[in-house]
Amino acid sequence: MQAMNRERPDDLPEDEFEEEDTSPALLPAAEINEASPSELKHGIEVIQQFARHLPNKPGVYRMFDRAGEVLYVGKAKSLKNRVTAYARGMAHTNAVARMISETANMEFVTTGTETEALLLESNLIKQLRPRYNVLLRDDKSFPYILLTGDHPAPQIAKHRGSRQRKGDYFGPFASVWAVKRTIDALQKAFLIRSCSDSYYENRTRPCLLFQIKRCAGPCTGEISHGDYQALVGQARDFLSGRSSAVKQLLSARMQDAAEELEFEKAARYRDRLAALSAVQAGQDINTQSVEEADVFAIDEQGGHFCVEIFFFRNHQNWGNRALFPRADKSLTPEEVLASVVAQFYDDKPPPRLVLLSHEVEEIGLIGEALSARAGRKVEVVAPKRGERRDLAAHAQKNAKEALSLKLAENAGQQHLLGALGEAFGLTRPPRRVEVYDNSHIMGTNAVGGMVVAGRDGFMKSHYRTFNISADTIAGDDFGMMREVLKRRFTRLAKENGQQAPAPDEAPEAPVTGLEEAGTGFVGGSSRSPAAIPDEAQADMLPSAAPEPAEDDTAFPSRPDLVIVDGGKGQFEAARTIMAECGVTDIALVAIAKGEDRNAMRETFFMAGKEPFKLPPRDPALFFIQRLRDEAHRFAIGTHRARRKRDLTKNPLDEIPGIGPSRKRALLLHFGTVKAIQRAKLDDLMRTPGVNAATAKAVHDFFHDA
Repeated sequence: MQAMNRERPDDLPEDEFEEEDTSPALLPAAEINEASPSELKHGIEVIQQFARHLPNKPGVYRMFDRAGEVLYVGKAKSLKNRVTAYARGMAHTNAVARMISETANMEFVTTGTETEALLLESNLIKQLRPRYNVLLRDDKSFPYILLTGDHPAPQIAKHRGSRQRKGDYFGPFASVWAVKRTIDALQKAFLIRSCSDSYYENRTRPCLLFQIKRCAGPCTGEISHGDYQALVGQARDFLSGRSSAVKQLLSARMQDAAEELEFEKAARYRDRLAALSAVQAGQDINTQSVEEADVFAIDEQGGHFCVEIFFFRNHQNWGNRALFPRADKSLTPEEVLASVVAQFYDDKPPPRLVLLSHEVEEIGLIGEALSARAGRKVEVVAPKRGERRDLAAHAQKNAKEALSLKLAENAGQQHLLGALGEAFGLTRPPRRVEVYDNSHIMGTNAVGGMVVAGRDGFMKSHYRTFNISADTIAGDDFGMMREVLKRRFTRLAKENGQQAPAPDEAPEAPVTGLEEAGTGFVGGSSRSPAAIPDEAQADMLPSAAPEPAEDDTAFPSRPDLVIVDGGKGQFEAARTIMAECGVTDIALVAIAKGEDRNAMRETFFMAGKEPFKLPPRDPALFFIQRLRDEAHRFAIGTHRARRKRDLTKNPLDEIPGIGPSRKRALLLHFGTVKAIQRAKLDDLMRTPGVNAATAKAVHDFFHDA
């Protein structure tokens, strides 16, 4: 691949550009107000300058605005033809015209084939999240079942995130609940251990799972490693699709045991067969001819889209998930479906068969791209008859029901946001509400939590946690709230290209990553901002970044309303720090618990108003209580997780150079941390797997040498 045109070619000649009869396959994000003729003309001129010197080769193009933000990422079989089509300025939708008018720069990457271009396009869309592309809103990773391969006695476990650990991964599953249910049944059927390696290494007698016949007990030699590996092999075969062979083997052994009058042994095989049957019977719909497939179906209602995905493995339904992509109302369901499928497998392996509810234009190209990514043949089809068509129809029915439910929920949520804006005297319903709460015990393990709500309900991918720094006085709730809000709005100002606070006011530590239960998403903003060119900075106002259009479906990064849990003291602390950060145009409300901490008696504090209460049956009051309770739950959960980590912390973890292997070696040799602490240097040096330098480091750590 070759990168091209990193800077805008202002000195290019004004000769005629070559016209081609090709229309851009733009996937805009929302209905946007019309661009002015002068803005559109300027954008066309910029694109024309690039189009003159582009090759007739496949590749990927990116369009940037004046601030360096990526507007759109697209792929083309011929870069010259595709970009030339944008330069015509005819037959575009409002969204396309607005995007062209905002274009100030373009970048190009040529590829060897259109398949490579499609793969690169999906990677860049997921990484850059451009405003005018179809975007998947679900940031959660899918759970898998892992059979570890880095231990003599493999473990079965739920896995989420990158696949760094050696072993066999089976999935994806649609939900954590489905994974837990399957693991529970597989433990009954194959007696595979689920404990961690450290727990396994320190066992001296079988645990409770062995007693209730959920584990074969390899930790204490209740089963030989050879026999245990045979059980693991059976579990691997079952998850890999050879379930019939496994069940036949267990059935034959049950019959043999019964014929030899070993009825207890036969009963154990019977129970294992029943557990396997439970795994398969627990699926809603199973398949006869489709062994491994993902089924994508789309439904559209009023310009909104829902893509329902069903996962089938080993003739079993492993669950389904509904996605609600952000897409322009002018797009057809086929266009949205094609973009979703291309992006979906960016971080997960595709199955051998992908079924679609609609015939998309580039179905062959998508199949080639997925085959290249998987390293094997991947078939992508829109079935017309038979069981495959029944699966696609069933998925489409679920997509329609999920979208209808989502629209009904959104209508109710929009009504509640309107009531909330009216209760606090806002000029319009808030699009983004942020609620803050802190949690600690006597100042220890102090954390702050931020939950976010919008017209789609609680936006969990936008939740944030803040580890309170040690500089804040223990137990100072006002100081904790000041630190949390200072870090939040300082970071927001930087992301929006605004003037950050003075160096002496800068936060000591960054915001921690998102810690949502069951997700693998970690990081700051869900959208990574592009660097702002020097020539663009001079033209930008430091006070605010441009607001999106009113009807833009992109969820804003800047709140319209901030709610803090606390009384007048918390309100004053929050108002002071927000003013120091230059945030004076965001409504701030503090909510104090009612008398005797009873609900319906909360007191609210706002600038320019006397403390007030809302009527007991006001829908806005119920909504605020939900927001506060969610913030409290999130902060408490994060605090408890941090406290649990501290309670289970091993002193050996604090010694530099002591990793899992050496820690295991020390514990196996001495038994307990106290024994390691009392050991002499010579005894430490004689520990298998521990060298002299490590032994001295451990000895010095415990003896203050």
